[in-house]
Amino acid sequence: MVLTTAHRSTLALALLASASAFAAPAKAPKELPPKPSVADVVKASKPAEWRPLDPENTMVIELPAGRVIVELAPAFAPNTAANIRALVRENYFDGLFVMRAQDGFVVQWGDPDEENPKPFKAPKTVKAEFTVPIKGAGAFTRLKEPDVYAPQVGHANGFPAARDPATGETWLPHCYGMVGVARDNGADTGNGSQLYTVIGHAPRHLDRNITVVGRVVHGMPLLTVMPRGTGAAGFYEKPEQRTPITRVRMAADLPENERSKLEVMRTDSASFQAVIEAQRNRGGPWTKVAAGRIDLCNAPIQVREQK
Repeated sequence: MVLTTAHRSTLALALLASASAFAAPAKAPKELPPKPSVADVVKASKPAEWRPLDPENTMVIELPAGRVIVELAPAFAPNTAANIRALVRENYFDGLFVMRAQDGFVVQWGDPDEENPKPFKAPKTVKAEFTVPIKGAGAFTRLKEPDVYAPQVGHANGFPAARDPATGETWLPHCYGMVGVARDNGADTGNGSQLYTVIGHAPRHLDRNITVVGRVVHGMPLLTVMPRGTGAAGFYEKPEQRTPITRVRMAADLPENERSKLEVMRTDSASFQAVIEAQRNRGGPWTKVAAGRIDLCNAPIQVREQK
């Protein structure tokens, strides 16, 4: 019997369907074994693997809804951190506002009145500190993963950090919760009188274009729930939309009983490396596919009440 082209195609499809009916079912993916979670690592950590916040570099921001605490990083922005301390100590931020909340980006606070700004005695101009020399920025614990924005990334004294050995420069990246210094077009126009924190996906394209001076270590939920501004870039268009700042103090200037007793896991500790590994290769049974790697801004730097 001679088969036409159409008959041959039909027969081939029928044979293929028949073979598929008897093929072995695909194997279910192998379950991942249980592994220590971040919570497990934190629970098993040793007291020496934690450090208290330095009161001289801890900003305590009082909002109507509660307290936000910012740890400054003078190793990465020494002059800007000093200017912020000076502004705080002359009570500059008291009575000012959270004036911007841009969805997926930042919350910003300071003086929204550009025509009649609140005066202050601290220097009006601070030279930009987009990067600082690697030497002097403290011990660096490098992540093994490559990074899109920097030749090397890792952690230094409780902060995410990026660096370029070829230029000898290091800088703080724009991860969630990091605090940056708002500026105009000129590089040296940011003095710390207007600050912002990242509330969305890390805008790492801003790295080395803005002075990053620290990070929020407590109170991020109070900032992330701010009503989104309806003006350009999320600025509030009406004064009544702004959230007032009750007061800002350096922890060193508060009575002992008013200070928050927080400590940060040392990023050069064995437990912190275990935290990273717990995030990098999560175990089962819930996780079905472990990522096998980690992004700098997804490495959780643990903060807790002092024991």
